[in-house]
This record gives sequence, structure tokens and C-alpha cells, in this order.
Amino acid sequence: MIGRLALAAIVVAGVLSTGSASAADPVLVSVRVEGRTTTLFGATEPHALAATPLAALDAASRAGELYYHVTSTSFGNYVDQIGRYGGSGSTGWVFKVNDVSPPVGADAVELKRGDRVLWYFADFASGSGPKTLRLVRVGKAPCYRIVAYDDAGKSSAPAGAVLHVDGRSVKTQGATQTMAACVGAHRGLVRATAPGTVRSNALR
Repeated sequence: MIGRLALAAIVVAGVLSTGSASAADPVLVSVRVEGRTTTLFGATEPHALAATPLAALDAASRAGELYYHVTSTSFGNYVDQIGRYGGSGSTGWVFKVNDVSPPVGADAVELKRGDRVLWYFADFASGSGPKTLRLVRVGKAPCYRIVAYDDAGKSSAPAGAVLHVDGRSVKTQGATQTMAACVGAHRGLVRATAPGTVRSNALR
């Protein structure tokens, strides 16, 4: 089993351990897969029955006809490719549960009902992976709050965050912990991006 701290040492091979298999029962969770340049599955974080993050990825693969590959090394099993791109050099596929990167492998985390599973393509060239964004609707008006989370789940305001909806972009304002903006009347889904981060989930 490869922990999160060991990942930096072996990311040159694009590895992410999935540890030993879990015997937990499947529960209802949400799952999203963010690729290198686009969302591969579940922008709105649909539900799936899964016992582990690896099982959640498998559920996404079945629902979205999404290719992924697990390989084995002396370090253990790991997800080395999702969709078109595999890990190489300082890049690889990693996961979070409820905005936190667990210190164990993807088939060693026992999920709880309501957990949010995110798989995403990350570049560790700087020594740490990119922060991930979470979008939350606030109030009755179409206003949204954007929060960035590091691997430990520590939140911060994502500098330069922008909301995207109906082909237009809306700049955000904020303070220490969050950025926010109101988008007005709209038809499509709202997403958030910020420089150097993984794009957010999508909301109405």
C-alpha cells in the first residue's frame, strides 16, 4: 500500500496505490471524474453504489462507458490511466473523499453514505498536487460560493476564480476562505475555474 506521502517519491511512474481490498458494503455516494482538460464523468456528481473510491470509479466507468486501468507493481495496485491519458513523469491519477486526500489507497477507504468521491488528473511537478474547487449555491438568488481545498482538506479562497454559465464568465469577489458571485438568470449549469486548480462540480 502506498500512502499519500510516498506518492511524491514514486509519481515519476504515475502510480497511485489502491492498497488491499475492502469488504465494506456498498453505500450511496456521489462520484465525479475530472480529466486533464475536461470533465470525464459526473459534473453534477451523480449517485452511485460503492464501498470504496475504486469501486466508485468502476461505477462511473460503467455508467459513462469510461475506460480506466489498474496495474500492479511491487508497491501495490494503482490506477495508472483513466480515459485517454495515463500518468507519466510527475503526473498521475489521484482521488479525494469529501475534499480530502486519504492517506491510504483507493480500495482501502471504506465509504460512508453521502460521501463525495472525486478522481482527478494531477501534476506534482511543484511537489504538491493542485487544489480542487467546490461550488455551493447560497441564498435564494442564483449566487454561488467557491472554495479551494488542498490535499489535507484545508480551505482557502481561490484567487482569480471565475464562474462559467451559458457561454459567459462572471468574476468573483471574496476574502480569506471563499470567493463568491451572483450570475443572474440562467439556463445552463454553473461551473467554477481558477488558475492552477481542478475545475469545480456543476450546479443549477
